[in-house]
Amino acid sequence: MRANKQNGQIDILYKVVGKGSALLATRKSGDIIQCLGPIGNQFTLSKNTTHPLLLGGGVGIPPMVFLADELRQQKNVHPFVIMGSEIPFPFTTQPSKIMVPKIPQEVIAAMPLLDDWGIASRLTSQQGYQGCYQGYVHELAEEWLQGLDNKSKQEVEIFSCGPIPMLQVVAALAKKHSLPCQLSLEEHMACAVGGCAGCVVPYKENNKTIAMKRVCVDGPIFNAENIY
Repeated sequence: MRANKQNGQIDILYKVVGKGSALLATRKSGDIIQCLGPIGNQFTLSKNTTHPLLLGGGVGIPPMVFLADELRQQKNVHPFVIMGSEIPFPFTTQPSKIMVPKIPQEVIAAMPLLDDWGIASRLTSQQGYQGCYQGYVHELAEEWLQGLDNKSKQEVEIFSCGPIPMLQVVAALAKKHSLPCQLSLEEHMACAVGGCAGCVVPYKENNKTIAMKRVCVDGPIFNAENIY
């Protein structure tokens, strides 16, 4: 979720879903664990992008926080982050101090950390959480994009991470608005070094599958048009 290059520290936000993450949750301060990384590729901001749109769903939230942290170091880049969850968010939400044009006024819930960084964020859920958009991440993104003029839209690039159904509709959203879109895929990984090929996905060009790509080392970041 965050990386401090100066002191060599990283923050990891995870969800307990199986035996491995359950064991990780038993670790205490001072315990030593082994890890392998970084592996794979990374998000790359296009030259003309000044308004990156970051969309995170569920366990796809941490990568968007990391990316926002990196982007805020760049001049003239103004990210807008939309994150969605159908379970309570892993942070205490608060009304944002940053106004976002074309977003309904009642949609005001934000991640405090992003607000502190001066980065606009909004939250979505269908669970009735106060201040959240009652719907999906891509639906709020659609409302924001529809409110932009053509010049502003040309400065937008979409970055997203989340479950497969979410990434599929985000890819469709990007195609509808003719926007570049990079997706961070989620796949079960056995070896994570490219040896077992257990995490392959079809890779397309001109809507034809031309290869199978390994998410762990060829990805996890792919252009949306090459995957969906």
